[in-house]
Parts: sequence; structure tokens; C-alpha cells
Amino acid sequence: MGEMTAEKREGAALGIALLHYPVYDKNRRIVATAVTNLDLHDIARLAKTYDLSRYYVVTPLPEQREICQRIINHWLTGWGATYNPKRREALELITVVATLDEAIKDMSQRCARPIKTIATGAKSATNCITYQEMSEQIRESAVDHLLLLGTGWGLAEQVTSTADYVLAPISGRSDYNHLSVRSAASIIVDRLMGDSR
Repeated sequence: MGEMTAEKREGAALGIALLHYPVYDKNRRIVATAVTNLDLHDIARLAKTYDLSRYYVVTPLPEQREICQRIINHWLTGWGATYNPKRREALELITVVATLDEAIKDMSQRCARPIKTIATGAKSATNCITYQEMSEQIRESAVDHLLLLGTGWGLAEQVTSTADYVLAPISGRSDYNHLSVRSAASIIVDRLMGDSR
């Protein structure tokens, strides 16, 4: 995971936390989901492309954290580091932690600023903030922000109810609303940080 140092950035920073717990399964039970190799790689590449400050993979399961770290180390120090330096650059942004609190603490220490959290989900809520409003808040704020993404069937209410903001769900052109977390992450980050915002 590397030594932690304060990262000096101009303007507010945005990080991503991919939560594997607490999230729902299809029966609305709170579970811990398995980490996938694709989520590690693709969201790290997204984070690098949009100059995000950090990508946190959050899982309370020691075996899952160990698997994550083995994959990351392969691309940072192993054969993968020389085979694909671009992949190494992206995976350098990943920090694997056991809890969301650990992610918030780590990002706050790295950025040397307070952190506000932004919960996401597929269902609308009365207190949702729009993408435009959130994008402006990120750009104009004196604090940094951590975007919370849920695996499985989404973030548990204990996460969304304590977040500083709840982002409006992605609206497509049909009533089908079952994007992969990688697809959702890309759309959300582009709407918040892209040139077309």
C-alpha cells in the first residue's frame, strides 16, 4: 500500500471508493461481495484518466484484500510493471482498506484536507443532488470529496444515510437501470469531472 504522504493538489480533489461491504444482495440482505479483477483495472484506469486523487477498494475480508494486493503488486513490481507501464501508472492509485472510515482517514491525510462523501445508487431519493450541482460543489469547495460506489445491488442505507451528499441516479433512455459498477463509475466521473460538465 505504500508510505502515505500528503499530496498537494490545486483545487479540490475527487477520489473513488468501491465498497464491497456493506452492500445489498438481490434480496436486500447486507452482504460482502467478492472483488473482481476487472473492477480493479478499469476503475483505476478511469481514476488516472480523470486525475482523481485515489481509488479505494473497500473490503472487510482479509483474503479478498490479499488477492487485491497480489494483483496490484504484479502490475507495480512484478513482470506486469515492465510489460505494461501504463497499467502500472493506473494501479498506483489503488489503496486497499478494510472499511470506509479507513479510506476517508487515508484520503484526508494524503490530501491534508477534510473529506465529504458522495453516495451513489440506482434509486432516486428526495435529497439527491444533481450532477451539475455536485460538479460545481467539487470545483468551488475548500474540501475534497470521495465518491462512494456500491457493488452487488448497491450501497446499504447505513452508508447513504450518513453520506454528505446523495447523487441523483443515472437516467438512461429506458427504464432498464442495471449498469455494471464500472460503467456507472465512468458515466458519473465524466459528468462530474469531464470537459462537457
